[in-house]
Amino acid sequence: MSSDHPGRPLDVDRILADLGVRIIVCCGSGGVGKTTTAAAIALRAAERHGRRTVVLTIDPARRLAQSLGLTELDNTPRQVKGIEADESGGELHAMMLDMKRTFDEVVLAHTDPARATEIFANPFYQAMSSTFAGTQEYMAMEKLGQLHARGEWDLIVVDTPPSRSALDFLDAPARLSRFLDGRMLRLLLAPARAGGRSMFSLVTASFGMFSRVVQKVLGAQLLTDLSGFVAALDSMFGGFRQRAEQTYRILQARETAFLLVAAPEPDAIREAAYFAGRLGEERMPLAGLVLNRVHRTAVEGLSAERSRAAADELERAGGHDATADALRVHAALAEQAVRERRVAAAFTDAYPAVPMVEVAAQPADVHDVDGLRTVGDALSQP
Repeated sequence: MSSDHPGRPLDVDRILADLGVRIIVCCGSGGVGKTTTAAAIALRAAERHGRRTVVLTIDPARRLAQSLGLTELDNTPRQVKGIEADESGGELHAMMLDMKRTFDEVVLAHTDPARATEIFANPFYQAMSSTFAGTQEYMAMEKLGQLHARGEWDLIVVDTPPSRSALDFLDAPARLSRFLDGRMLRLLLAPARAGGRSMFSLVTASFGMFSRVVQKVLGAQLLTDLSGFVAALDSMFGGFRQRAEQTYRILQARETAFLLVAAPEPDAIREAAYFAGRLGEERMPLAGLVLNRVHRTAVEGLSAERSRAAADELERAGGHDATADALRVHAALAEQAVRERRVAAAFTDAYPAVPMVEVAAQPADVHDVDGLRTVGDALSQP
């Protein structure tokens, strides 16, 4: 880690050694290495700290399965074989969120079989369970709640969804529960509660005008599907909100540690800062920042200016082309390192008390267990 960081160093090993920490949530904007970080942390927890660990990824590219030597991942935890955990006694399991299957499980758990069949056949449910904005983030929270309730794991590591905004993970449960508990849907549901008569026969003229407008915008069939969906889900309304609130309490508890993951790029650092502020507002425990894909030079004392000047001098003297080229490469890398420090300072200046660890940019994409171990070593050597 760079010595010029003003805050405390982040030691992930200290977090993993704390048996009171049962959930680690890796969060940040898309494309910053959250999946790799989550997998490296989970692997280290199993191998070095003897913890029975499950890592939940929402990565549709299946990079986690590949890096762990698994042919596939699905909605059920699969044990990762061949890790070096014989001495520690740890275990590593991995799974990938299946959004629709998780939604189906929620329906089956909270309705009778006949009502579940009716819900599954509804076109609006089929669309919502697969593509509705926020459903993936909500179902990630649902799955976290399910894993926590089972009590089988010493540690659950969550790789949050690759959302446009990192905040979607925290916002989606409340947003979805508000949608399912909203006033318009309650109005649509009212006729079904009154005995299933015509949707428009039980309301006033003013609501009739409103419903005709909605019908014009949404279409008659979609409105019918929506009304049927809401009627079928009536018994589940309270459950959505209740489970969202339960998961929020878990995320606020001492047993949870949030790790922000960012790259030294303006958008990623901005998202990390927003998320840090939101975690503070929600009283959720922020353990630290993982700054990924950092570039540093092997000779920190040699500035870009001195390096480039030396290259120019060698060229004027004639010969030494290879040395001059190496000095120019060093100069470009030194300039990149300075830019990255300047970008990262937008976070460290705003949150100097947040511990941070830097992970050097890898020469190639991490695609196997050895690569994950390298990342894990970097996370625990600030």
